[in-house]
Amino acid sequence: MSATARRARLYVEVPEIMVGFDTETTGLSSRSDRAVSYGFVVYESGTVTREEHFFVDPEIPISAGAQRVHGLSYDTLREWREDGRALGFAAGVNRAVSLLASEISRGAVVVGANVALFDLAMLSSNYQWVHQCSLSREIDLRRVEVIDVVNHDVAIEPREMASRRRGLPYLCQHYGVTPGGHDALGDARAAVEVFLAQVRRNRQSLLAPRLASDPDDPVEEARRWLQARKRKVVG
Repeated sequence: MSATARRARLYVEVPEIMVGFDTETTGLSSRSDRAVSYGFVVYESGTVTREEHFFVDPEIPISAGAQRVHGLSYDTLREWREDGRALGFAAGVNRAVSLLASEISRGAVVVGANVALFDLAMLSSNYQWVHQCSLSREIDLRRVEVIDVVNHDVAIEPREMASRRRGLPYLCQHYGVTPGGHDALGDARAAVEVFLAQVRRNRQSLLAPRLASDPDDPVEEARRWLQARKRKVVG
């Protein structure tokens, strides 16, 4: 097991407030591409309490590959902007940042698939484009707790133990979750549902009898963390 895998946190409890976050975009570069839709799903105590989904005219071309994935064309989004079904690029960025900042201020944990490396990075670069300053003026991402269900899955089953693919559609299949279908709202919801399924699996692993105790095993680390938490509550 790699040092990174040993340090990865294995969750056995569900955060009180979570916000699933996903974007569909003009391409694969978080630096030079732009979001064309944003999806947010807020969970409180494991239950959906709020959903937000909106489309954006990116004001730049959409790559053919991205269009094949999400089905949104440049012309369609321009038309939707004209009739009020889509926001302008700057308005979309501002709305997304406002929604995310509001939930984070309530203590929400951000959940997604590759969400830090792609979706939050995309939002950060898009904000920089619009405001010519860092997103840290509104959200300090260094202080935000983020759960990436891909990384969490690697903590559960390291790559050397399971070579299966880890993208969100494959995780949905693996954990029996309805896939989002490359729809920002659907994928945001699917990511949180995958996380909830992962936590259920982790709890089952903690309850299962174990023949040997490996101090570097993430399940054993989670077991010790849970026991320490129980002692703290009782004390």
